[in-house]
Formats: sequence, C-alpha cells, structure tokens
Amino acid sequence: MIQVKQCELLVVGAGPAGLAAATTAASLGIQTILLDEQAAPGGQIYRAITTTPVQNRTILGQDYWHGESLIEPFKKSGAQYEPGATVWAVAEKTAPHPEQGFEVAYSVAGEARMLHAKHVLLATGAQERPFPIPGWTLPGVMTAGAAQILLKTSGLVGGQRTVLAGSGPLLYLVAWQYLNAGIVVDAILDTTPSGRLAKALPHAWGFLRSPYLAKGLKLLREVKAKVRIVKDVTALEALGEGNLSQVRYTAAGKTETIACDQLLLHQGVIPNINLAQAIGVDLHWNDLMHCWEPKVDDWGNTSVSRVGIAGDGGGIAGALAAEHRGRIAAFEAAMQLQKITQAQRDQKSVDARAQLARAVRGREFFDTLYQAPDQFRLPVGDTIVCRCEEVTAKQIRDTVKLGCPGPNQMKSFLRCGMGPCQGRFCSVTVTEMIAQERGVSPTEVGHYRLRFPTKPLTLGELAALPQTDDSRKAVIRMKKPV
Repeated sequence: MIQVKQCELLVVGAGPAGLAAATTAASLGIQTILLDEQAAPGGQIYRAITTTPVQNRTILGQDYWHGESLIEPFKKSGAQYEPGATVWAVAEKTAPHPEQGFEVAYSVAGEARMLHAKHVLLATGAQERPFPIPGWTLPGVMTAGAAQILLKTSGLVGGQRTVLAGSGPLLYLVAWQYLNAGIVVDAILDTTPSGRLAKALPHAWGFLRSPYLAKGLKLLREVKAKVRIVKDVTALEALGEGNLSQVRYTAAGKTETIACDQLLLHQGVIPNINLAQAIGVDLHWNDLMHCWEPKVDDWGNTSVSRVGIAGDGGGIAGALAAEHRGRIAAFEAAMQLQKITQAQRDQKSVDARAQLARAVRGREFFDTLYQAPDQFRLPVGDTIVCRCEEVTAKQIRDTVKLGCPGPNQMKSFLRCGMGPCQGRFCSVTVTEMIAQERGVSPTEVGHYRLRFPTKPLTLGELAALPQTDDSRKAVIRMKKPV
C-alpha cells in the first residue's frame, strides 16, 4: 500500500518562483512540499545550478549564478523537496474526505505516488515558443534553450558548425555563452523585422531605466565583434538528408545557404500552462505575446479556489520577477491557510512588490521589439506543426476549409494535439492558424481541452495508486455474477 503524504501547501516546480515560494511559506510555519520534475533545483533558467560541470563562472555569466542565492535558504527552510517528481493529476478531494483540499498524483522513477494538499501553487515556468519551419524536425535542429540546457548540465554542445536563428535576448545570450566557452558561432540569422524598433520606442522609457540596458549593450557588443549577424531574415529552412547539413535563409530579397550541423532556433518563450489548463484554470489570449495565459490576479490567485500560479507560468516576466512573484504568492497562500492576517500579508509583501516593479521595468519594450513575426508563427505547406502526430500546416488549413471550427474538433480529423505532449508544442500554432483561416480572433477559436494524466505514464503506475474502501467494494461488486 502506498502511503499518502499530507501537506498544507504543495508547490510544483523548483525554478526561481517555486524556490522562493516554498522558502517563504516554510518560514511562515506552513507545512510545504515542493515537487520538481528535474533532478536538482533551479528550473530552466538556473538549470543544474548545484551540479553543473561548467565551473568557470564567466562562461554562463553572473545572472545564472544568482540562482545559488535561492538554494541555501531553501535547504534551510524546512520545506520538503522531492526531485524527479512528475505531477500528472490534481483533483479536488471528494468523499470520504471531510476537509477541503486536493488529491495530487505524481510519479517518481516510474512509481506512482499520491499526496493531499490544502493549497496548490503552480510554478511551472515557461517553455520556448514553437518555431515551425521546413526541416525543424531534422536531427541537429533544436531550440536555443535546449542547447543551453545541454551546456549547463553536461558542458557539451551539439555540433561543430553552429548557426543560431530567430529573435529575442536568449538567442544572443546563448551565443555569448558559447563564445565564452570557446565555441565558434558561424552566424546569427536575426528574424526581427525591420521597423520593429519604431513600434517598441513608445515603451523605451521603462527600458532605459531598467537593468537590462547596460547588460544588453555589453552582451550585444561582444557578440557582434565575433559573430556574423544577418538582419531582417524573412525565410528559413533546415536542409539535410537524415541529418541537418545546411540552413537556407532569405534576407534583403536574397536567398543563401550556410553549411552547419547544429541549428538553434528561438523566438521567445510562452507560459507552460498544461497542468493549470487541465486543473481548469481560466485562460485568456495575450495579443502582444501571441499565446494563452492563465488569468491570475496580483496575488497569483486563479479562477480555481486554492490554486495559485507564480512566475512565468502565469505570464512572462523573467527570472527575477518570477522570484518575487513566488514570495508574493506564498504570502497569499499563508493568509488563505490562516497563518497570517490580511494586514500581515500586505505588510510582508511590500519589499517583494517593490522588487517586482523594478524587475518588470522595460518588459513592454522587449515584448514589442521581439514579437515573433507572422511567417514564423503561421506555417504553410508541408511544414510539420504537430510533431507528435506529424500533422502538417496544409492538413490543418485544409481541415479548417472543410468546416472544422477549433482545435478540439480537429482532433477527430487529424489527431493533432493528441500525442504524448498533449498539445504542449503545437497548441498556440494550431489556434492561430485556425483563427487566420477563419478570419476570427484566437479567443473565438479557443484552445485544447486537456484531461489528466497530463504526462505519459504506464498502466503499472496507475495500478499502484492507493485504493479506497469504495474503490475496492466497486471491484468486488464487478466480480459478482449478475
């Protein structure tokens, strides 16, 4: 029989938001458990901060090593930490449980486990936006974030000839880190449209007062001095027979190819919402970021009572903002759990709110400047959109022309979004493509409906879950002859 753990607050995800939230909650006397899918704390931004073989601190940079400041306080906080834990179901308690709360199912090393929590705080972070171009499924093509993870966790790179393509700060950060590690970057193909800076200028005042300006200028200067940068790229295609061998691009009306065996793609990040979506949290479409976001208030509360969201999983704002949002959400959870009063919550969160305001200064400038171009969000032809089921852009567009109104109906036609990732990597693309074909807004089209389990698991894991008296009686009744 599996023992069911109990806690007052469950935090899911050990990135900056989750670490800060769990540390803060435990310090307020809340019985806290932190479940993390990774093998060590840090999330994506501080990935492998306690285990990385890259010990030369100049390679990954000072911002990465800031993650260390979250680890020690968390270890001393008294919060319980369980790494390698994949949460795949969260449901409100039903009879025979008299108290309110949630039943949470998760797996560790192929073994299903269960815990009961009075309050749940999701700190699931961000994921890279899909970048569906011809050939993006070839071996040798990966996201810039995936390449960064490989560097952080193993001190390795995926190829000898490297090209980065896309837009956004992470693209140049990865190039800078590669250069620091002595790795040659053959080219950066920047897809930021010409004229985009003019659209971002109304938000420049916040950016000029932010810490991003000095850091960004220094990073860009160092990268530009060592890497060929092609601006205003309007088309991309990965080429190769079985493996990547070239990238073809168009810029200034001219098409060229570059030989490479590693193409790193990036065009921003979007919230990782699958678990929140399956729980039933209301979502809204962000027109600037072109993605779905959970509806959260200033304290991280969602439309589902006693379920909060902290960090980039509730809206992209960066690592430092996520950290402060985690603390603010922890104070709110503490109030709802009656550990502190509302007045104490407000007073304790003053510093975190001030720090948050500084951390998000300049975000609108970045979000406008690096908004992903239409041609790289809305593919056409035989470009694969749903990688799990190998569904192409043409198939999706043809299905809409047959009268398919939304992504959930499309599952019946194409199985699009029904693979192991449950739409995690195609959801926003499919929604926008349907909206484009129908000439309506993404809000009208809607999003995938998700059901538990949100991650693949075996029948053996399901069978190992704890059984109640009611479930045993139901099985016994089924065995009796009619």
